[in-house]
Amino acid sequence: MSEWITISGKFLFLIVAVIAGAWLWANARYRNGMADAETAWADIASRQTETADRYTPEMVRDLPEVAQRYLNHAIAPGTPLLRKAELEMAGEFLLGEPGAQKTFAMLARQVLAPPHEFVWIARMSSGPVRISGSDGLHHRHGWTRFWMLHSLPLVQLAATADLDRAAAARPAIEAIWAPATMLPANGASWVQTGPDTADVTFGTEAEAITITLRINADGALKEIWTMRWSDSNVEKTYKIQPFGATIQAEDNYNGFTIPSRVTVGNHFGTDHFLPFFIARLTHVRHF
Repeated sequence: MSEWITISGKFLFLIVAVIAGAWLWANARYRNGMADAETAWADIASRQTETADRYTPEMVRDLPEVAQRYLNHAIAPGTPLLRKAELEMAGEFLLGEPGAQKTFAMLARQVLAPPHEFVWIARMSSGPVRISGSDGLHHRHGWTRFWMLHSLPLVQLAATADLDRAAAARPAIEAIWAPATMLPANGASWVQTGPDTADVTFGTEAEAITITLRINADGALKEIWTMRWSDSNVEKTYKIQPFGATIQAEDNYNGFTIPSRVTVGNHFGTDHFLPFFIARLTHVRHF
């Protein structure tokens, strides 16, 4: 009997050791992944975009009326034309299929350098479930890495052509949080498409990304959308499909009037619109 107990004890110790080793290995991968996101953040934030230029309405007098209306609302005269932002936000993130989504409370922070780069680091919780990780696009390469309880991998995507192309839409559409990037002097091209709508294009030819804005009579942004490369569909196949947001509120930060409450989702403007991101900004720094 004593020999059996001794053997059982050794076997139990081995099991515990294997489990502990697996957890330590998984946790190390989590910490490495988060460290990579922080490194990309630091690199984006370190590159200077300082400018002595300050906004004047004369800068946009040759643009279509709707562009002037939006930019004169979004950028106060005399505002330094800073093109990067660090954001903090809170809200809800919805995971799952249509009709079966689970709501997670969300806290996130982001560095944004439109129209080409961003890092978004988030923590989400629902009951005992804790999820953390990051999305990003850095030097044209995207990633999505999230873990449960700092160890169990949920999504681990990086370095694919599809993901890079999908991620490219994020910093372009989020240029609304750093409106100076939407000036023609910074490479944005405007075309008015209706009394209250305009297309804004960043880049040229194959790499061009166009976002569409709908604004009100005062120039406040109400909706924004783009055609994004995405596999968020029934077929789980990458294709071009509408992605966009409605704006519920705006606030002034550092001379910029930007959306402060947004609802974002796939299949924007269709019967299949599925919001998955509802957020309010809690802090903004432009630099």
